[in-house]
Formats: sequence, structure tokens, C-alpha cells
Amino acid sequence: ISDQKPLGCWSVKHGQILTCPVVCNFETHEYIAVHDDKVLRIWKNEDLNLDKAFKATLSAEVYRIHSLPQGGALVLFRGGGVRTLDVLLEAPQQEIENLISAEAIRWSGAFMEGQEPVLIFTTEKDKDFFVYVQKPKLNSLHKYKLEQQKLAKPLCFTAHITNQIVTLLCLYSNNSVYQVLIPLQQDTEEEEEKEEEILSKSLLLNLSVSGAALKGTSLVVLDKDHVAVLGSVPDPGKKPKEFLTIWNTKFQTLQTSKELPLGTSGQLWCYEEKFFLIHGKVLTVILYKCETSSLAAAVGKLKDSQTLDVSSFVNWNTLEDEELVVSFQSQESVALKAESRMNLRSNRTSGQSGTLSVGQLLVRLKDASNYVLETELKKLMAKAPTPDLQATIGCVVTALTDRCKRNPKFYPQNLLQEIVETRDLSYSLCPDLMAVALEQKDLQLLQICLERFPDIPEEITYACLKAFLSMSEDHLKSVEVNLDSAICYIDVECNDMEVKTEILENGFSEEMDQDMCDTKIPKESQSDGESCPVGLQKAALLNAVLHSAYTETFLLPHLKNLPAQQAILFLRYLYYLYVKCSEKVNTTLPGIRSPTINQIMDWMCLLLDAQFTVMVMLPEAKDLLSNLHKFVRAQVRFYSELNKIEGSLRELQKLNHLRESQTYSIEVLEII
Repeated sequence: ISDQKPLGCWSVKHGQILTCPVVCNFETHEYIAVHDDKVLRIWKNEDLNLDKAFKATLSAEVYRIHSLPQGGALVLFRGGGVRTLDVLLEAPQQEIENLISAEAIRWSGAFMEGQEPVLIFTTEKDKDFFVYVQKPKLNSLHKYKLEQQKLAKPLCFTAHITNQIVTLLCLYSNNSVYQVLIPLQQDTEEEEEKEEEILSKSLLLNLSVSGAALKGTSLVVLDKDHVAVLGSVPDPGKKPKEFLTIWNTKFQTLQTSKELPLGTSGQLWCYEEKFFLIHGKVLTVILYKCETSSLAAAVGKLKDSQTLDVSSFVNWNTLEDEELVVSFQSQESVALKAESRMNLRSNRTSGQSGTLSVGQLLVRLKDASNYVLETELKKLMAKAPTPDLQATIGCVVTALTDRCKRNPKFYPQNLLQEIVETRDLSYSLCPDLMAVALEQKDLQLLQICLERFPDIPEEITYACLKAFLSMSEDHLKSVEVNLDSAICYIDVECNDMEVKTEILENGFSEEMDQDMCDTKIPKESQSDGESCPVGLQKAALLNAVLHSAYTETFLLPHLKNLPAQQAILFLRYLYYLYVKCSEKVNTTLPGIRSPTINQIMDWMCLLLDAQFTVMVMLPEAKDLLSNLHKFVRAQVRFYSELNKIEGSLRELQKLNHLRESQTYSIEVLEII
């Protein structure tokens, strides 16, 4: 989430449908999914093909799977039956009881009470709502009926357990939140009577923002005194305004709220003090921190809630990102919005100490000279690290890149390089920086970003690769870049002939390679792996691309657009690196941040996948592909030979352990 980087992608076959949310089993670090209601799939992160993952067909339809950090996974069936995943996998076709034949499940949640998992779900039948509380490991089940509310019905539920009491919160269609308390009971002989028990509810909150009723769509619990509600407020003649609101349930006050102008899906999730919601077309993550509930704080927040841009309860950083991109287009007004990204308390502290706030700093830097820019930024970077400092620097870099786009003559190259080198920034904190660097052909800054940013989109990585490959060697000789990753192994002068040795390094020699093939290798092609096909500067830049993180699924379409000659040049360089690595026993290149053998192989395979058809058709690529094939085949043969004697080597190792250290002997061992 923090790097905004896709890490994995799996899909079911055509015609199959995922029928409940996928969860992660905290105990085994496996993913669990259900498709077509009854087919259970379990796989790990390294599994690429979902069709080859573990499969079990169940006897009943699954409603939800719940995963608990210390309670394993619980499977809730549409008929109300519950099984732990371990019990279910012992006999996937076991019969599942139907407890709610005419009822439909509307919500479910899983919790830990002590060492016991507890599963709660609500059902609906003929406008009546029921609550079930189950302890699967104890085979305990209790059913309750929810008290009806005139002219209103429940829209969504959430719950938490404290001191053996379930607190069920219900968001109703009359813009209110009700509370239901359910004690966790022990099984008794009066269970039949308890099933008829009707649960009474009490009014907890009347939802309104700025005097207008809030029509809630989603409700989550933050702690015992706070809840969050996602909803909309009618706006006469216009589309309703959507808000994320946080409420103090102890004192029934609005803690803070924020308008969501890009719209939402109506769903809100909460996990480890982070909100997750769909805002516009993106998944937005918002940090929050619950403070100790007190009457003074609650009243204070109620007064401050009229100023909706600022809150000490929630860090609204993510929601302001779109505004930051155009932070200087409306001068002070937007600068003040950028200031609202920071924590309220830190703003008050900075104001009292006489230092500039974020908004004031952005206004000052709007048309400042390079000298003023350097002075102010050095003051900023000299500050002690705080949670907001990195976001502040990201705001400043975004503002600078915006100014660069408006005025191409303005480009503080040294300043931007210093910021990126000295601060742990990421692409998401300054999303236009690399695009501006590409326009300015600032190769040194691009190299630094590729080596340091963990979340560069594949489109930008491809743009950098294409730019580096298209640069002429003469031009690159005049460009200053960091050569540490390449200077230790690149053959700058290739005229000196190397002396042949009889030692086979990692199983490769020209004689061995030729013995395996029907045709001789042309002399001119034998040098392909011996001399570097690119200059030192270009090699260092390409190494930075090799270090950049990527997801194959998203990079492959871009690599297919790489011009053929550039693709061949890049493959020649990768082949050169591959041969260089294979010359070393530990397959490691010397130097700082040199490419690893895995990075080289991954990029080589990716490039061949993307460009194979083109390369097969090009005559100039024929020798390269042939040599690459022969080299790989020679190594496969060498490792196959090693595998044959692996058993004998293990036996020798055992004999060495059994032999007494003080005895001397000469033994002749025959290796078959």
C-alpha cells in the first residue's frame, strides 16, 4: 500500500466467478478463495497459476471466510453452518447443517474472546432481522431476534467484544445508529427458550453534518468510544455530497469529517489504524489515531468540526494529493489546503515557534530565486525527523516540479538531486518528478530515482529504459552519472587479447560449447560475450533500470513497444552480464549495486517474451540468439553433470564425519 505497487495477480478460468472476498490466513501465510460458491482454492505468494493451486470442492455454498490473527480461518456457509478451515479440509465433502433455511445472511464478523474465536452474523426473513452468535470450537450457537424499528430498517452492521459482551452497532435507514448489547452466554438446557429472546436496542447517534442529515452507507468501529460512518448529505439541485465522518459514541458528538468530492463506492474498511475506501477511481488509505475520549476533547472537536479541512484525529494527506499537483495554480487558497495536510498540533507548534507552516512555505517558494529555494529547503531538511517532515518535503518537490512544467527554463537540478539523495522519498510522494527529469534529460536524477524509489510505475521504468538506449555514446560521455555499479567489470578497452586457460569456470568453455553443437561458432560472434556492447555510462544507467522493482504483468506490454534495434542492444548487454556472472564461482559481479544474476535472468526472460517474434525475424539477432542458446545449453549440461555426482559427494561428506580426526589413512573411493 505504501509503495502503491502491485505485488501479485491471479485469475480464475473463463466462466468461473469469485463468490466471496479472498482472505489471507495469518497462521500459514496462504490466500484462501472460493469460486462458484463451493470450490475452495488455497495458494501462496510464489504460486503463479491459480488453476494449479490446491482445490477442494465443498458440499455446501460458502458465504464468507474470516481469518483471525490467532484463531485460524473460519468458513461460514450460506445455511448458517460454521467450520474451522482445518476441520473442513479433513473432509471437504462433510455434510454442513442448514440452520437458516428461509433466512438470508446480511452481515458477518469474526472476533477473538480470550483464546476462543467467536463468529457473529445477522440474517433477514420477512423484514425481521435475527442475530446468531457462534463459538465453533465449543459447538455453541445462540439465536436472537432484533427488535423492529418503525419506518426504518438496518442497512449495515458492525460489532466488537469487550468483557464477554458483544456490542452490535446497527446503521438504520432513518440516519441513526443503534446499539445492541449481547452477553456471551454459556450453553444451558434452556437454549430453546433463549432462541426466542428479543434483543432491545438503544439510540446511539443521530447522524448529521452541518445541520443536514447524513445518509450512511457504511459503518466501522474504531475503538470502544469511536465509530466511522461513510455517507452522503443531500445538496438541492446537485449530486449529494459524500462525507467520511468520525463520531464519539460516548458523548454522541461529531469528532471530525471530510468531504469526498470524487465520490465513493459506499464501502469503508478499517485495519490497523488505517481507513481504506474507493475515492474516485483509486483505493485511498487514510491514517487515523484514536485519542482518549474526554468531554473537553469531544466538545472541542465539535466546535472545530465547522472547519472541515483540519483535524488532529485524522491525517488527510492522501485525500489532498490531487490538490497538491496544482498547488500553485490558485496561489494562497490551495497553499492553505496543502497546509491542512499536516497534523493540527504540529501546525500550532510551528506557528508558536515562529517557523513557516507548510502552506506559508509553498507560497514563499512560488516564484523564489534559486538562492531563496536552497536556503529555505536547507532549513527544512535540517529539521529533526518527524512523521510529517517527509510529507512536507514531498509537497515542496511536487510544487517545484509543477513550477518546472509551467516554466521550462526553471529547473533546479542540483537541488532536486540533493533532496532525492538525502531523503527517503518515493514516487508517490512526488509523482511528476521523474516525468520532468525525462523531459529535461536529467540522466543523473533518473539514475538516483531508479535506485532509490521502491514504487516506480512500469510505464516510467520503460520510458527511462527507452531513453537510455536511445542516447548516443558520444553524448553520454559528457554526462555525469554514477559509475560505481559498472566500472569494476566493464571492459573499457577491448583490444587486448585474453590468454586462454584450461580451467572450466561454471562449466563453460568455447571448446565444450562447440563440441555440443553441429556448427562452429563464427569468430566475430565469439566476441559478443567478451566485450561490452555499450559504453560505461550507458551500462551504469541500464544497471539502474535492472535494479528497479517491477511486476511482470504490467511491464510486459510496454516492453513489446521497444524498438527492435534497442531491444537487440539491451539483450546483447544482458547476455554480456550473464557471461560475466558465469565466469565467477559465486556468480556475483564486483562493484556497488551491480546487477545480480537473478535480475539479469529475469530481465532477459522478460525481454525475450516481449520481443521474441521480432528477434527471430531479424537477421542481426540470429547470431545473438544462437550464442545465447548454446551458452545456456552448456551450463545446463554442466549442472546436470554436477547433479549426477551429488549423491557421491554427500556420501564423502558422511565419511568425513565418521572418520576419527587423529587417524591417518589413504582410501580409494570409486565414484560411479
